[in-house]
Amino acid sequence: MSPRPSLRRRLTLGILLYSVLVALAVATHGYLVNERAERLVWESLLQSELDHFIARRAADPAYRWTDTETLELYGPLSGRAVPAELASLSLGVHDEVPSGGAQVVALVSSTEQGKVVLALNISGIERAEDALTLMMAASTLIVVALLALVTHFGAGWLARPLSSIAHAITSFAPNRPGQRVVVRRTAPREAIVIAEALNGYLQRIEEFVERERAFVNMASHELRTPIAVISGAAEVALDPQAAADTEPQLKNILRTARDMQRLVELLLALAKDPGRLRAASETVELAELVPSIVADHEFLAKNKELSFELDLGKRCAIRAPTQVARAAIGNLVRNAIENSDRGTIKIATTDGGQVIIADPGHGMSDQEMSALYTRLARSREVVGTAGIGIELISRLCEHLGWQLSFSSAPDKGTTAVLDLGCSTGPA
Repeated sequence: MSPRPSLRRRLTLGILLYSVLVALAVATHGYLVNERAERLVWESLLQSELDHFIARRAADPAYRWTDTETLELYGPLSGRAVPAELASLSLGVHDEVPSGGAQVVALVSSTEQGKVVLALNISGIERAEDALTLMMAASTLIVVALLALVTHFGAGWLARPLSSIAHAITSFAPNRPGQRVVVRRTAPREAIVIAEALNGYLQRIEEFVERERAFVNMASHELRTPIAVISGAAEVALDPQAAADTEPQLKNILRTARDMQRLVELLLALAKDPGRLRAASETVELAELVPSIVADHEFLAKNKELSFELDLGKRCAIRAPTQVARAAIGNLVRNAIENSDRGTIKIATTDGGQVIIADPGHGMSDQEMSALYTRLARSREVVGTAGIGIELISRLCEHLGWQLSFSSAPDKGTTAVLDLGCSTGPA
């Protein structure tokens, strides 16, 4: 397959073709105008000469016509016979008629004495006209050649912004992030628009790839622990040398499977495009949602000296995907239970759409809090005292415009504040 012509070549050929067509049109128009003007001049010149002779002859019957080197009169007025090549001409002016080895302009007119022919020898004029025509054709060819040269360089200058964009695109490497098309400030507005649109597209592609990479990393990390728990509990339950009572192991498997189900819901929500995720929002009443989440997680505190204290405050309706909000709040509740041994877990809601979860656990030092926020900002794995799943909630907050913050002190517990950005009103 032959390579497609470049934009520079297309511009050059297009401008040259246009120039040639314009030159042909101008030449044709000039030729027609010249022929018409020339005919009018010959007609006026010869007719006035013939009228002048007839008038003189009428005034003086003895007046006779005298031929010159270029002008001759034939017919009864001059007493000379009309040459054969002129005898067949009709009345009127006839240009470039061959006669006697020369080219003449003949005026054929009818008088009282009969048909007369006034012939003007224009051989010299025709030679001069042909020389002028050749000179004009040569100058036109020179102008077209110069125009082609100027057009070639001009088209290169015009196509340079697009050529630079094309060159930049061909030099992109598949696995190198941060690649952008850079155009000069002097580039035309269209090239800047194309570059900005392409850079925006590259930015969205990178965000999509990064979101997919983060999803895979978090999925592999988050699912590793519950799978290990299920596998270990199943191995213990199937061990013939173990105790006959397998109910605790089966309960552990069921509990872990439920945790995995909520985790998968979070991961699936995170894998969606933010626009699609926000489009799935619906009206949710926090005062009804939070108690049901706490009831779902109470079984985790059965073997601990923990209790729950709910302060639901005023009713507040939020706009959010219900399952995502449930999973996010449930993850924070689960972390509070897992990081506490005894005491009261206080859960409160505000009319501003905040869910506040304060646990009586071990808390975190300033260094641990700093490391937690640093890892959340860098989207790295968050494990340890913060609990598994915090990064997922942080990612979901970025998707939905929520805010997640923590405050803690050693041996004084941790307080998590999830701001859902609600719009107040009845559910």
